[in-house]
Amino acid sequence: MSQTRRLAAILAADVAGYSRLIGADEGGTLKRLAGIRAEVTDPKIAEHHGRIVKTMGDGLLVEFASVVDALRCAVEVQREVAGRNTGVPPDNRIEFRIGINMGDIVVEDGDRGPEP
Repeated sequence: MSQTRRLAAILAADVAGYSRLIGADEGGTLKRLAGIRAEVTDPKIAEHHGRIVKTMGDGLLVEFASVVDALRCAVEVQREVAGRNTGVPPDNRIEFRIGINMGDIVVEDGDRGPEP
């Protein structure tokens, strides 16, 4: 088995209260999340040189070569999403929980490795 290591910053994000939001309005929540992804998160990730490693329903794992880029991306996403919540009742707001971890990534045979 072949493996390589590299240092990376990983941004992990998910939607706080996702199950509650889906239970209250599945179609509307999914539509709003798709809009946020298309208009906010994906452009910010690209702008800060990130690479989406995995998506899962309400969450994302994003790899950055720089922890500074990961942090700037997270702050800008949070600001833009907060701006979208202006005038939205608290129980209907889409709010992200975002964490950033810096460490070695081990890429083994069969894993998605570094892109050229």
